[in-house]
Amino acid sequence: MQSAALISIDAAIDFYCFPDFDSPSVFAALLDPEKGGCFEIVPKLGALRTKQLYLPSTNILLTRFLSNDGVVEVTDFMPITDGASKRPNQIVRNLRVIKGEIAFHLRCSPRFDYARSSHSITADGDRFLFQPRTEGLPAMSLRATVPMTLEGMDVVSNFTLSRNQTATFIFGGVPEDDETDGIDQPAFDAMLTETSMYWRDWISQSRYQGRWREMVDRSALVLKLLSSHRCGSLIAAPTFSLPERLGGARNWDYRLSWLRDSSFTLYAFMRLGFTDEARKFGGWMRERITHGLKDVGPDGPLKPMYKICDSSDFPEEVLEHLAGYRNSRPVRIGNAAQSQLQLDIYGELMDAVYLSAKYTSGLSNDGWNRLKGLLDWLTNNWNRPDQGIWEVRNGQQHFLHSRLMCWVAFDRAIRLAQKRSLVAPVNAWMETRDAIHEDIFNNFWSENLHSFVQSKGSEILDASVLLMPLMRFINPTDPRWLSTLGAIEEQLSEGGIVSRYANGIDGLDGEEGRFTPCSFWFIECLARSGQIEKAQLLFDKLLGYANHLGLYSEELGGNGEQLGNFPQALTHLALISAACYLDRRLSGNKNEVWQ
Repeated sequence: MQSAALISIDAAIDFYCFPDFDSPSVFAALLDPEKGGCFEIVPKLGALRTKQLYLPSTNILLTRFLSNDGVVEVTDFMPITDGASKRPNQIVRNLRVIKGEIAFHLRCSPRFDYARSSHSITADGDRFLFQPRTEGLPAMSLRATVPMTLEGMDVVSNFTLSRNQTATFIFGGVPEDDETDGIDQPAFDAMLTETSMYWRDWISQSRYQGRWREMVDRSALVLKLLSSHRCGSLIAAPTFSLPERLGGARNWDYRLSWLRDSSFTLYAFMRLGFTDEARKFGGWMRERITHGLKDVGPDGPLKPMYKICDSSDFPEEVLEHLAGYRNSRPVRIGNAAQSQLQLDIYGELMDAVYLSAKYTSGLSNDGWNRLKGLLDWLTNNWNRPDQGIWEVRNGQQHFLHSRLMCWVAFDRAIRLAQKRSLVAPVNAWMETRDAIHEDIFNNFWSENLHSFVQSKGSEILDASVLLMPLMRFINPTDPRWLSTLGAIEEQLSEGGIVSRYANGIDGLDGEEGRFTPCSFWFIECLARSGQIEKAQLLFDKLLGYANHLGLYSEELGGNGEQLGNFPQALTHLALISAACYLDRRLSGNKNEVWQ
């Protein structure tokens, strides 16, 4: 919950940013196998197979190498402390031979600063220290229970283990002298037990007991991995520049906290009964709002996204020296959409605030006044064109989704004021809310398509309209909505896998995959409209597109391949939402409750 590592099916750590989610990469072989750097442990076995699983109810990964000559297990995790320890962010790797006598080759080849920085290596007892030559980058260390040697810029080891023998490796930040943990098997077992207990205790707080519990729990565990324990923010995905189409240029950096995705994530957490995350995010968000209201620019007090722990910019930059995932270039870091006007964020934020006030301790008077400041600005700006939820790069437009979420912002503020007897200009807010409602029905409905459309006066379908009934803007059985749902199914869906919109209309070159969050939204809309059996069938089929660990990226290719940054918070939170609603309806609870 400070950074994240991706581990390949053959147990190589091929993506890792340090020390935070949005820090420069240390390993990025995922984006360039030759230059990016990785940490690999290779058993010298013939005709081997690999299997991977998470230990139940945890984020501890187990990779098995299987062959007729031997069986090996690799256990990977980031230790979790009780908060008193000063242990830095680290990855613990443990090898155990289950069968046979097996030779191994280990290579730890960090490539700091997105493979732009060289480094020095020094030996210190059983530890090797890597010191980047780029100013400001922290040193890292590697410790092991087997002998290691230097080979150029890397640390390598060749060793042999027999049945029941183990080897442990710890890579990450350099501990303080008095915080150096043991590295033998008892020390590993203690760290494993402590970390396992943390994850199992955390997921046991979930209220969800319904169908698809394993997938819902896994999605919740993924969302927790994408939350910053130190800052309270929530990131969209831990990776950058994984392509939305192989060989294409739609490669973005998602290691930022989008207000939209974060607010939806809180909705998923609270729906499952997790409230501590909402409190922590509230503290982080309070700082962003306070800072924004002090210096309101032409595009409002809030940005669409922020860095993990502060409000500084993260300019978009192309890394020309990296080949890209399967040669998909350019490789980008930072995100130019940070400077866009995206009016929908105010609605998603207010929806999260509404739910947080309902399920946690409520709002302070100062907090309410800050929210009123946001709504004062939105009152005068909701009717502006913007770049919208999809962050188009072909100019601002009047998007339906932005209008919808502006309506949500005022609707939730009115509900809060009335339910909590808060001082507010409720009548003025009602007038604005109703004006937005009329604007949507009058200007975003196409008689030709018999559907709500993407933008004012257009004839373009957009799957973001699927949020209209989910946000309680329209009855899910309203004739206009049913007609819209049918149009989306006919034009944007193939077997329940939904595209955001038609290709070629967002100002970007190339095509993209089908959007997995929209597919879960579509399923939930079917269920809310009463098409329960169809929704369940499509939901079960969509679960089959997860990878072998139950994880999803942002999009799916025509062959079912995961596309885009991975794992993707928006997909997993949409899965949770659809599962919760569908399970309740299948269990016979037809009562609509405010969610």
